[in-house]
Amino acid sequence: MLVAKQVCKSYHGYKILKQIDLSIHMGEMVAIMGPSGAGKTTLLHLLSTLERPDSGLLTLDGVDLIGLKGPALSTFRNKKIGFVFQFHNLLPEFTLFENICMPGYIGAFSKKEVVEKANHLLDLLGISHRKNHLPEAVSGGERQRAAMARALINDPSIVFADEPSGNLDSKNGEMLHALFLDLSKRLKQTFVLVTHNQSLATIVDKILLLEDGILQPA
Repeated sequence: MLVAKQVCKSYHGYKILKQIDLSIHMGEMVAIMGPSGAGKTTLLHLLSTLERPDSGLLTLDGVDLIGLKGPALSTFRNKKIGFVFQFHNLLPEFTLFENICMPGYIGAFSKKEVVEKANHLLDLLGISHRKNHLPEAVSGGERQRAAMARALINDPSIVFADEPSGNLDSKNGEMLHALFLDLSKRLKQTFVLVTHNQSLATIVDKILLLEDGILQPA
């Protein structure tokens, strides 16, 4: 499903990632782990098309991601890739419901279809009672659930999450981890998560251990 071969990335002459080879299969929940500065977020950004590698091959559902540019890349990203960030990145002037719907509207789905899917996700994630609240009016855990719903609204092939529980207390962090596991099993959704959280490592299907820009056996 997602394949990287000999992927390399440097900044200012310093090699961050060195000949990365990996494969992620549909429905897997994968954790990218390793010490600070190992290149975990850089790898996530490359896999999710937010950055481009210097060399190598990168494909998702058989599509050459490196060859996509401009509007074609934006369209592919909107339809195929979801994101959950550490600080949720919800737009503060819009309600949770409006934030969740936005990728669907951008993807040119019908309003009826987007609204039905958003309401379904709100129910699934247990935040329907907060749908008309602004992000500042709900808890951190509820904001991250809304961010997850936004990531799922277009039925992406894969969802990337960068330290999704890093800004939550331990209780809400554990609840979020359980939610990832539930969605992975129930929706057969593919997740790739960057995390330092050791408890999360116990529930994923695969660990990618990154040290000094090189994938090590986990």
